[in-house]
Amino acid sequence: MIKDNQPAQLGGFLSFTPDSLDSEVTTIWKTRTFAELAAPLTKAVGADTAKAFRALNVETVGDLLRLLPRHLMSGTALTDITALVEENRGSEEYVALKARVAKVDKKGEAPRERIEVRLTDGKGWLTATFFGRSSLIRYWQQLLSSSDRGIFAGKLGWFNREPQLAHPAFVMITDQGLKGSAKSMNMMARVNTNSFVGLYPQTAKLPTWTVAESISLAFTLVSPLEDPLPAWVREAAGLVDLDTAFQQVHNPLSEEAYAQGVRRLLFDEAFGAQVAMAYRRHDTSTHTAVPRPGQPDGLLTRFDAQLPFTLTDEQIAIGDQIGTDLAKTRPMQRLLQGEVGSGKTVVALRAMLAVVDSGGQAVLMAPTEVLAHQHASTILQLMGELAGAGLLAAEHATDVVLLTGAMTAATKGDAIERIANGQAGIVIGTHALLSTGVKFHDLGLVVVDEQHRFGVEQRNALAQQDAARPHVLVMTATPIPRSVAMTIFGDLDMSTLSKIPAGRAEVSTTVVDQVAHPAWVDRAWTRVREEVSTGRQVYIVAPRIGAGDGKEGRSVLELAQTLGEAPLAGLRIAVLHGRLPSSEKTEIMTRFGAGQIDVLIATSMIEVGVDHPNASMMVICDAEWFGISQLHQLRGRIGRGAYPGVCLLLTSAAEGTGARNRLEAVAATRDGFALAEADLAQRREGDVLGMTQAGRRSSLRLLKVLEHADLIEEARTLAEQAVQKDPTLSDPGVADYVMEIESRAEASLEDAA
Repeated sequence: MIKDNQPAQLGGFLSFTPDSLDSEVTTIWKTRTFAELAAPLTKAVGADTAKAFRALNVETVGDLLRLLPRHLMSGTALTDITALVEENRGSEEYVALKARVAKVDKKGEAPRERIEVRLTDGKGWLTATFFGRSSLIRYWQQLLSSSDRGIFAGKLGWFNREPQLAHPAFVMITDQGLKGSAKSMNMMARVNTNSFVGLYPQTAKLPTWTVAESISLAFTLVSPLEDPLPAWVREAAGLVDLDTAFQQVHNPLSEEAYAQGVRRLLFDEAFGAQVAMAYRRHDTSTHTAVPRPGQPDGLLTRFDAQLPFTLTDEQIAIGDQIGTDLAKTRPMQRLLQGEVGSGKTVVALRAMLAVVDSGGQAVLMAPTEVLAHQHASTILQLMGELAGAGLLAAEHATDVVLLTGAMTAATKGDAIERIANGQAGIVIGTHALLSTGVKFHDLGLVVVDEQHRFGVEQRNALAQQDAARPHVLVMTATPIPRSVAMTIFGDLDMSTLSKIPAGRAEVSTTVVDQVAHPAWVDRAWTRVREEVSTGRQVYIVAPRIGAGDGKEGRSVLELAQTLGEAPLAGLRIAVLHGRLPSSEKTEIMTRFGAGQIDVLIATSMIEVGVDHPNASMMVICDAEWFGISQLHQLRGRIGRGAYPGVCLLLTSAAEGTGARNRLEAVAATRDGFALAEADLAQRREGDVLGMTQAGRRSSLRLLKVLEHADLIEEARTLAEQAVQKDPTLSDPGVADYVMEIESRAEASLEDAA
């Protein structure tokens, strides 16, 4: 752990002897290379260090070798401080940077002395602060003043919303050599011996030099590695071999060599995902499905006749497209993406009714209990008398059943029985649908909502229950650029709803600078009261639940107290967040839907699926702590009826900053596809095949699908050729690429169970 900096001392670094990896060659892997890379990290660095690496999502030797430097330090080049700060805004990450020391100031008096060091790259800046005894203060002051350049590693935090390094370890680069703190001795050695030095992602227990030394230890165990990628693929893509790639990434002799190594690791990731998708498409083509063509004058016909609105041309066209797929003997694998409020649910419900008309069951899986309950409420409302007790595919109705993990044992048991005996034609639920106790009578269609929150393996768990595969329709309200679609949804055909049905109200969005114009915040709360006085309802969204949860910005609990006491006193206010019991969350949403709550103060858990036409206003507090797509989704909860919507984005982000620019982009357009491109350009797109929640291992560690779209396209083409050359997956190298992806997907499924 980074502790008080001390005068440099030579000494040991990692006090353990790495174990042999020979015992890790198991039958799951067909190549020795994948077996060695899949070995637990304890084999390379010992149990204590391996445990610390979990914070960086590193659990195997391969994970460690694929951990790229965040920055490559060379010559006199300084770290781009502005980019570093923006990259870590909203979190407290451990970072390393090379910067110029502009000023060293001693502050305070003993025993509360401190040093404040202003670091700059000539454009941006941040402050490094040191606390300690008087003798250390004098030593640090002398050392930090010995040169105008240094390498600093520590926790990037925020004080008065300004970036600050808290007590970093450091190395000063002087004309006489390198001077630094005890914990930075290994960095000194690397700076002395390497033309280029990588500054790695780090934590409190893993400074960048510890990460570098651990990587060196891993090299001694696995190098040289045989290349598992077929030679014809490597030649077609112009790649260096894998062992060379690892060496060029972690011990580069030139920037060109580093770029070659990174490209190989990026390609491996892209090829693994694409070849797994390619074999899944091939596998799907070999399976059969029961055709579900519907029937004339069945439930679907009756449903269409009673709809209180007219379907759009897009909804009809995509419905016909899905109907054609359902009538085939091959299982449908289709993605339905749509703009917020474009009517995906009614399209999916029409497909489900066609399946019920054909004698089958349809299931809709949602990622949260709130969304599952919302879907159940919406579907029951849309179906009216067509939903209720009755036998499967009865003439006038079918049973709609909800199944979630929070149900009582008796209620859950009743639902499971109605699913198993076929009484339930339509089933709606959460991950509880994946439990081993759930058996379907005749599952014909699986609909997965908000696909990016599940992953391929979750929907496959339902889709592979029987020899005859059910048809699959996955939905997302997050518009997807093509580069993302071919990566995340590469095994699916795609349909897009881009138009908003008639009758939806306009929504205006305004950025409220609460620092420059505090009176505007007061006006925002007055506007909330005005909306409520006309009979409308309001959402107020905050980035965190309560104090001490490690997040920035105001909390829903804090807002509920302060707003209820003054600006919104007398209004009916309720709080909604993920820590509430499921029954309480459901009860709150039911009351809000019934108009019994004026103002709902919530976290971002309401961003999808919540549909209350009477809600006309949303205030998002500390909006800079939300992503672009998340803000767009949240805004989509208002203006869903005839009443114009007002969305206010309250922020302290200064004009010209990346955070402020994101908010201005959201305010400027309601085009979700344009916003999705902007969002992906600024942040990681998440996991491809697995879950994205914290602690889950991602199958996309390096790729950024917008930046690397051409590489992904190339990998997709070669993956298709690989399937054509080897449809039985007999090549051991290709088989292991697929196995790695599938094993990560399986691990995510186990986490979700």
